[in-house]
Amino acid sequence: MSTATKYIAHQPDAQGYIDYSEHENQLWQQLYQRQVTNMPGKACNAYLQGLDALGMSSDRIPQLPEIDKVLLDATGWKTAAVPALISFGRFFELLANKEFPVATFIRSKEEFDYLQEPDIFHEIFGHCPLLTNPSFAHFSHMYGQLGLAASKEERVFLARLYWFTIEFGLVQAKNEPLAIYGGGILSSPGETLYSLSDEPERKPFDLLDVLRTPYRIDIMQPIYYVINHIDYLDEIARMDIMSMVTKARQLGMFEPKFAPKIKAI
Repeated sequence: MSTATKYIAHQPDAQGYIDYSEHENQLWQQLYQRQVTNMPGKACNAYLQGLDALGMSSDRIPQLPEIDKVLLDATGWKTAAVPALISFGRFFELLANKEFPVATFIRSKEEFDYLQEPDIFHEIFGHCPLLTNPSFAHFSHMYGQLGLAASKEERVFLARLYWFTIEFGLVQAKNEPLAIYGGGILSSPGETLYSLSDEPERKPFDLLDVLRTPYRIDIMQPIYYVINHIDYLDEIARMDIMSMVTKARQLGMFEPKFAPKIKAI
């Protein structure tokens, strides 16, 4: 949701279908085949179940009506084709209506491993499988409703909650190995391996800490927050999140665990 992009999203036809080029379908195939081999033993069970339920094509970009049919049956959600970048207001509005925004372009070969902007692989492969899960779907809906009613200043703090859960969240259920549920990780081959390695810091999820933790979108994350079960998202949804936002604003931010971004001259 920045203000500049080099990508141009496709416009679907009246039936919601997009005529992707052979080159774009080949990029999807390469991304899918490489990443799907990383999933076993790394992605959480709820994600793997959702990936199986969606039954998305491995050799072409899925059409949104195909995804919608499964999501509507599972949790009442559907996708919404959007431009490459949308405003915070539009983002929250869509989630509040149980519509998941999908930018309908696919990344270039030059940004194959890591993309700062959400493309269709990130949205469909990274997020949509978990939208078949009731807890994940409910949390996403609640988040949209909160964001829609929040002030501009409050939305900055809410963005951190989304970042460290929906985008870059980890889960470790009792007697189970550490696993990934965040779509930003699941759609990135590099971060899938990195997030479960010994390099980053991992902390148990604490709402106030999450709201006070800065992040950068253009690096591997130095810290991840871990929930103890995918159903814990229901518990977060029941928390008084906005009162914690107020407290986080009063306490201020933690010291960043990364160097500041160097601006181009």
